[in-house]
Amino acid sequence: MDNVVCFILGGGKGTRLMPLTAERSKPAVPLAGKYRLIDIPISNCINSDLRKIYLLTQFNSVSLHRHIRQTYNFDQFNGGFVEVLAAEQTNESVDWYQGTADAVRKQLRYLQDPGVDYVLILSGDQLYRMDYMKMLETHLETKAEVTIAALPIEAEKASGFGIMRLSDSGRVQGFLEKPKTVQELSQFKTEASWIEAQGIPCKGRNYLASMGIYLFNTDVLLDVLQKTAYHDFGKEVFPASIRSKRVQTHLFDGYWEDIGTIKAFYECNLELASKNPPFEMNVPGAPIFTRPRFLPPTRIEGAKVTDSLIADGCTLEADVVVEGCIVGSRSVIGAKAAVRRSVLMGCDFYEADPRAKRDSVDAPPMGIGAGSVIEGAIVDKNCRIGKNVVVRLPQENPPDGRCGPLIIRDGVIVIPKHTTLPDGWKMGQLEPCKF
Repeated sequence: MDNVVCFILGGGKGTRLMPLTAERSKPAVPLAGKYRLIDIPISNCINSDLRKIYLLTQFNSVSLHRHIRQTYNFDQFNGGFVEVLAAEQTNESVDWYQGTADAVRKQLRYLQDPGVDYVLILSGDQLYRMDYMKMLETHLETKAEVTIAALPIEAEKASGFGIMRLSDSGRVQGFLEKPKTVQELSQFKTEASWIEAQGIPCKGRNYLASMGIYLFNTDVLLDVLQKTAYHDFGKEVFPASIRSKRVQTHLFDGYWEDIGTIKAFYECNLELASKNPPFEMNVPGAPIFTRPRFLPPTRIEGAKVTDSLIADGCTLEADVVVEGCIVGSRSVIGAKAAVRRSVLMGCDFYEADPRAKRDSVDAPPMGIGAGSVIEGAIVDKNCRIGKNVVVRLPQENPPDGRCGPLIIRDGVIVIPKHTTLPDGWKMGQLEPCKF
């Protein structure tokens, strides 16, 4: 589809994902052992035959730019592109992106081509599989000027989303970003009969949440953003647009997860490693793409592995136990180590690589040392965990805090990128910290 341009928003600070976003942007955060979050919307675009893709970036974007450059190079015969649009100073503006709508506004010059009829706006931190062509069909059939993808949810989840009120025809008549009271929410309840008439079981999900996926007629988007100073789609653009534009919904009932917090990231990864995962990376005709790394198969010297995903290029030594884990590329787990309910992001290179610099000559090699125990943790890339190290929560439901170089957030231990833990290290007293 040459008349559709896709904008993927990837410029937020990612404060709720700190410390995973201390050195990278949110869309660059590793997922499921070998992917990155940005691979999800780009793969959905490619599988939907939409190949004019712009990625809007701002914070900590070097690794994201590198991943795009190394992964998404379309050949000259098929056409299309994935192009990074970093926040920049121009003659018209010297400011950073001030919000989702402002980010798109600052790149409107890329929509001046008369052949661009529609603009699809996507988020860079969600896990789902969607055929965007079906959303375009809804947009055309309803003669919409704006279409918002919507997911039925329960009342207890509604406070975290933009919630819509619809007419019988599916036209949006009200939009409220993150309702704060029961009284506010009660005005946005959708009848179960209407949801089920669309072929979707209601199951107590009477509220339609915006998925952060928007389809605009190009002329409408230009009109809205050029004539206003709105910064945010959910808080400003949509509440105003429903009064003057034909705004419709496209209902979606597949797996969808907003990976915006440490807890959501951790739980989502472990779900992918479960026996019956709610989402598969490789579905015939709609795979999730990522950068090919040309790594050797994983070597398992003698290990007990259950309900886990093991990426390429790993080494699991004798008597290792891995239970309910994601084990990222090039991970090394030493003999008699035990890793449970954890996400190992792996390493960017092997220990023998000259780039694998140690903080000192006594630092342990990259990976999990022999005899160590890691439970309930996210281990970021290139960490060096020595022998007989114990990493587990010191108490149930601990407060957010710091224990040496480790961070506890949302009840999950995070070992930041490039951390070194010496032989015999154990978790001690928690200290409060701010993110």
